[in-house]
Amino acid sequence: MASHSAINELYNSSKLIPCVFPLFLIVILLLSISSADSSTHISDGPKNDLFPEILRDEAVARIYELGKVSDGHGYLERTFLSPASIRAGNLIRTWMEDAGLTTWVDGLGNVHGRVQPPNASNKALLIGSHLDTVVDAGMFDGTLGIISAISALKVLNVTGRSRHLQHPVEVIAFSDEEGVRFQSTFLGSAALAGVLPASTLQVPDKSGLTVQNVLKENLIDTTEENLSQIKYEPESVLGYVEVHIEQGPVLESIGLPLAVVKGIAGQTRLKLTVRGSQGHAGTVPMSMRQDPMVAAAELIVLLESLCKHPQDFISSNGHCNAFSIESLSGSLVCTVGEISTWPSASNVIPGQVSFTIDIRTIDDIGREAIIYELSNQMHRICDGRSVSCFLDRKHDADAVNCDGGLNSQLKSAAYTALKRMAGEDIGDVPVLMSGAGHDAMAMSHLTKVGMLFVRCRGGISHSPEEHVLEDDVWAAGLAIQAFLETNL
Repeated sequence: MASHSAINELYNSSKLIPCVFPLFLIVILLLSISSADSSTHISDGPKNDLFPEILRDEAVARIYELGKVSDGHGYLERTFLSPASIRAGNLIRTWMEDAGLTTWVDGLGNVHGRVQPPNASNKALLIGSHLDTVVDAGMFDGTLGIISAISALKVLNVTGRSRHLQHPVEVIAFSDEEGVRFQSTFLGSAALAGVLPASTLQVPDKSGLTVQNVLKENLIDTTEENLSQIKYEPESVLGYVEVHIEQGPVLESIGLPLAVVKGIAGQTRLKLTVRGSQGHAGTVPMSMRQDPMVAAAELIVLLESLCKHPQDFISSNGHCNAFSIESLSGSLVCTVGEISTWPSASNVIPGQVSFTIDIRTIDDIGREAIIYELSNQMHRICDGRSVSCFLDRKHDADAVNCDGGLNSQLKSAAYTALKRMAGEDIGDVPVLMSGAGHDAMAMSHLTKVGMLFVRCRGGISHSPEEHVLEDDVWAAGLAIQAFLETNL
């Protein structure tokens, strides 16, 4: 677009004859006006107030940047307070400050960013997810929730609306949700919620370093005595909201980017150890073996049957009513994810076999019934094979129901975001259950919780194939922005 000064300069230097130049000048002015009108039309268009440069372009770039911050070579891995985890936390803190947030790191390595509007209530709305990953992870699990919240607050900051919030808003990047390093999930959020046992500080990783050792290595002096100082008081918190990839295929199958989460399945992690008689593979007759491997194999097949058809095992023994059976059939999943043997040689009958069991369902009573029945069947199988079996509970988390009020606000915000993006009514926002554990489970011990799911390709998660469309990242950020605006 030609500026007035440029036109004046052209006029002053022109050698054109007077009768020709005015026509030339008129053409330039008309082009200038047309360009200005076109620019105005674009800036006033329906998508200008959707802030794609922040909520999509910048957010996606930051997710990909964090996806390169890894302790692994050629794959993504960030565990509790590892070198890559510290670098990721520093990046997130920088982005929080860019969005106008005041930042700090607490006694368990959680990264916080807070906006404190003038004359706002003291009760804070917390929004968060985790910055740690599994081994060979995807880049959206956890990270999407953190970046979406930061981006939404950045929009409110650059438009000057954050100062009109009725409540402080705090974004939290939790240091550990996956539990990879210390086999103890929700270290960061459980400490904040006040439900992390002090004894957890003495749990060692595979190298022998304890949680407390790792904290000290990073200049964080947290002891069993001062661990409680990390805890938030319930009366200081308005609620907790988490944005997370679905980690399942439902949203993709129905063609929608967002869903509200009704609740999170309860979870139990077990370790089953089978001990038999170690021997030579070529000299011990089959009829005389006490082989823990085949006993373990039978137990694993039993677990599959028990979890596929719970009604065949527990419907008549009084442990579950009809409602429990119905809810189990719809939500129960069981997984054996890790098997180890000793001495693990091809020509040796093993002396010991251990394997992990992960049991999840929205029905806590039903989950206990499954564990009870597994224990009964385990002893029957192991006695029949003359081996000994030990079942060790490693982790328990009760099912969590999300708050109806928060979910109503999130559903309305998601609907608003999708309608603004599509320019038309997109229908009702679906409500889903979560089979995966989330920091919201720990935070439910502190305050009411709400969750928003975001579509992921193929429902794939905990894999390098994990992927979220750029426009779906945009939708997530826009929904959180709309949710926050309900507090303006």
